[in-house]
Amino acid sequence: MAVLRLFAAARDAAGTGRDDVAGTTVAEVLAAATARYGSEFAAILERSKVWCNGEPAEPTDAVGDGDEVAVLPPVSGGALLDDGLVAGCRR
Repeated sequence: MAVLRLFAAARDAAGTGRDDVAGTTVAEVLAAATARYGSEFAAILERSKVWCNGEPAEPTDAVGDGDEVAVLPPVSGGALLDDGLVAGCRR
């Protein structure tokens, strides 16, 4: 089984930051996770980057026992301030 690591919104949608998920490819692991966690997770997954063992992953990449598949949703931050600054940068 692969170790699925979830961050930010993906973690929130799944209710966990780590899980063991069966699959022999990245696509199979993500399909199993989607079946487990539902439509909110699926929507976040569509916008996310996926890495396997610290490297950018393709859906067809092989996954073995103990391999780590990480789901990294896009992260935004900062707040619009009255003076037109966003997170310290002028618009």
